[in-house]
Amino acid sequence: MPNKPFFFAIVVIALLTLTGCEFTTAEDSLETYNERLANVLEVSPSEKPDTDIPQLADIRDLLLPIEDIRIGLLDAYELRKCGLFHLIAERNSILGKVQDKTHRFRYELLFMDGLEHCLATLPQDAEILPELKQLHQLKQQQLPVYLWNMLTTGEEWRKQLRIYHKPFGLAENPGFAANHDAMRYLLYIHNTLQDGATVPPKQAERLLDYQQQIYTHRYFGQLVYSLARSRDWLNASTHLLESNEANIICGANRNQQKAVYLSNVFHRFFVGDIQPYLAELDSQYSQIQTPLKVILQPPSAVSSHFNAYYQSYVAGELHASFRNAILKHVEFWQRTFKRCQLKLGTQN
Repeated sequence: MPNKPFFFAIVVIALLTLTGCEFTTAEDSLETYNERLANVLEVSPSEKPDTDIPQLADIRDLLLPIEDIRIGLLDAYELRKCGLFHLIAERNSILGKVQDKTHRFRYELLFMDGLEHCLATLPQDAEILPELKQLHQLKQQQLPVYLWNMLTTGEEWRKQLRIYHKPFGLAENPGFAANHDAMRYLLYIHNTLQDGATVPPKQAERLLDYQQQIYTHRYFGQLVYSLARSRDWLNASTHLLESNEANIICGANRNQQKAVYLSNVFHRFFVGDIQPYLAELDSQYSQIQTPLKVILQPPSAVSSHFNAYYQSYVAGELHASFRNAILKHVEFWQRTFKRCQLKLGTQN
């Protein structure tokens, strides 16, 4: 029978090895790729690149003030006739006064729907009608502001937007489906409000479901950091290759050993691991950018604080530089494979 402590140690080491392989980060692969290229070129690998990217502004710079409109108790009691009194009482309760941004926006959507029901069903000579019509107009103006405050200052949604300084794993992008669905839903809410229409109660209630689904992830902040790190590592590797291009001797009747070794590194690391990862980042960003460009369009009151973030991550400046880094890197290899008369797509 094998020695138990020794056997246990072997099992632990094996599990740790498997775990390490399974959760290899893209950062590790990009760095290893750079190191292997440097080994073949017989030069020092690139220094780890610095990634200096805009951060999300502080809450105090993004939060927009909203006038708190109150209805007198007697008027609110009158609203029992059209079913709105209960909702107002819930808002004025102890719990209602400490609602988070998502619950408050949900309340405002439900209130607007109830308000329109009251306007449609109360007698035309009801004394409260003029006040309700004025309230309706004010609430229509406030709802987009509630949406903005929820997205940029509410804990759950803001968590998605803050930069998360940890790239995705090679085969893991946690939170994409939940965030994509949530942002498309908020785009529907945004467009409905812009059209001057009312969000149905069932749709308003879904806010809480989406809040719960996204809460466990930091998806968008991790996505843009992954784009930025990939861009910076690719640019570093491209610079390494181009700086030593003259030392890659190849062509007819020449020793092509170095070019062949570089080709093997390219296929093993870039084609095998990195390229699929980059393609997935590109695809996911392209999908989630569509709703974000609309719902995160900054109001003029906060544009100076939010503009750098918006232009880089939402309008697409970072994504464009990411694609350009890929293009420059691939162009080097196309040029080298052609010059060395090596077939792209085959490993030696």
